[in-house]
Amino acid sequence: MRVFRLIRKKFGIELSGKGAALSGNRWNSKGTEMSYCADSRALAMAEVAVHLSLAILPRDYVMVEIEIPAYTSIDSLGIEDLPQGWNNFPHLLDTQKIGDDFVSEKKSCVLKVPSAVVPGDFNYLINPHHLDFLAIKLVDQVDFPFDSRLFGGW
Repeated sequence: MRVFRLIRKKFGIELSGKGAALSGNRWNSKGTEMSYCADSRALAMAEVAVHLSLAILPRDYVMVEIEIPAYTSIDSLGIEDLPQGWNNFPHLLDTQKIGDDFVSEKKSCVLKVPSAVVPGDFNYLINPHHLDFLAIKLVDQVDFPFDSRLFGGW
């Protein structure tokens, strides 16, 4: 399976999860390492774009394509498995606990979760501390300039 991630070059092209651990996000609390990926390039872009404005639009993004081997252990959660308000901003502590437990329990390497940004699409959370993580590979990367029309520019 191929998944995608939009990464700023200055932070390094890797899947360590250290960036997510610095601040915490929807699916992890501060200190918990995991890599957020998307099921398409468009979703990867949308997941980043919701946090940007034209005034601070970085020019150093890279779209990374990641290969997750078929034998990799993957769990999934549907909307029906999530607490009410799971897609709110700011993020719920409940969803962070779900992600923290996923990482610490190490039952699977990948957790498929619904996207809060694009209903019907999915994100893939990768646990860098699971044994299957060693088989996950970055297979391609390409510079990814944002189209300024996404942010009201011409």
